[in-house]
Amino acid sequence: MTFENILSETSNGITTITINRPKKLNALNKATIQELHEALEEANSDFDTKVIIITGSGEKAFVAGADISEFAHFDVKNGQKLAAKGQELLFDFVENLSTPVIAAVNGFALGGGLELAMSCHFRIASTNAKMGLPEVSLGVIPGYGGTQRLPQLVGKGRAMEMIMTAGMIDANQALEYGLVNHVTSEEDLMSFTEKIASKIMRNSSVAIKSAIKAINANYKDGVNGYQVEIEQFGASFGTEDFKEGTSAFLEKRKADFPGE
Repeated sequence: MTFENILSETSNGITTITINRPKKLNALNKATIQELHEALEEANSDFDTKVIIITGSGEKAFVAGADISEFAHFDVKNGQKLAAKGQELLFDFVENLSTPVIAAVNGFALGGGLELAMSCHFRIASTNAKMGLPEVSLGVIPGYGGTQRLPQLVGKGRAMEMIMTAGMIDANQALEYGLVNHVTSEEDLMSFTEKIASKIMRNSSVAIKSAIKAINANYKDGVNGYQVEIEQFGASFGTEDFKEGTSAFLEKRKADFPGE
């Protein structure tokens, strides 16, 4: 599949999707959101892809925000449609993907960029990363899940401050807040992320899919996360990966999971 705004490459079980609009600091427009959806959908359906990494091209930005020129003239109805469609196509889609998605945050992750990073299953940042939700400085609020995911990750008080001040935090502060899992040098960001991806790939992709579903259930209104865990735990017993994993353990050998 050929894209105009992103690059997608698969190697050794890892699909790396790079937002490639460096002149716009990789800002998200409608076309880029659609291409990301298609690339993620393709990677998720590829049996050989075990982990997905999302990053930005160049050294300045992961994603510096949404493309404001696309919606500056919108009215109330169009604004609501923009947020609803974006959440459906990309942000909620990423969060609920059955393949692990890691954000490799290089440079600025602002507005929609931080919202994209937060929708990934976890985040790794380079030392030059800057993160924030500056929407209130434009007279609007985060619309791609930022008001929901940021408090889940850093706590209500810190999220309130970040959103109200429209300020940025650096990589080390993001690490302190729990917004990112690791901070590494710019040069080592991708190799470090790939190293963690390789650790994930040693394990059962079927079990990981179930774990993602169970963890996400805790953050959905009206859903009993404990019950989802019980159901997914039980379902694991019917998989070939469970048979292989337990057999390998008892036979004191390394498991070779079939992914079934």
